[in-house]
Amino acid sequence: MSRLDLFIDRMVSQRACLDYAIAQTAAMPGPVFELGLGNGRTYHHMREKIEGRDIYVFERAVASHPDSTPEEAFTLLGDVMETLPAALARFGPTASLVHADLGGHNRAKNDVFARKVSPLIEPLLAEGGLMVSSDRMYFETLTELPLPEGAVEGRCFIYRK
Repeated sequence: MSRLDLFIDRMVSQRACLDYAIAQTAAMPGPVFELGLGNGRTYHHMREKIEGRDIYVFERAVASHPDSTPEEAFTLLGDVMETLPAALARFGPTASLVHADLGGHNRAKNDVFARKVSPLIEPLLAEGGLMVSSDRMYFETLTELPLPEGAVEGRCFIYRK
């Protein structure tokens, strides 16, 4: 499969999974966490689709498109290995939705990182909250859900607490 086809599969899957997760958690009051801003495409999508919930972005350094840059008050800068535990202390287990697109193009490295970060993400979710990830995650108490229509197997994953 070409790199272009892989990219398209990832984008189509992200949109399908995010739209599903946004709809499923629409009645939940907790904040939404975007782990990894990049150029801000998924943040911008969530900002357009989510009403009544704050969206906090976790990023090492903001370098997004100006239209897709969160306000400073909603940006948690630093390494997620430090900012996720700080977010738990600040917010508790209240997140209605967490989206993570933290990995790169090396699947083995992504898997190692997913194993490290999963235990830091899991306690942030409220009961019934959803986690959408571009990589397989390793949770003890979350259940992997079937993908919604339009998502490509292995390109996105959804978990429920």
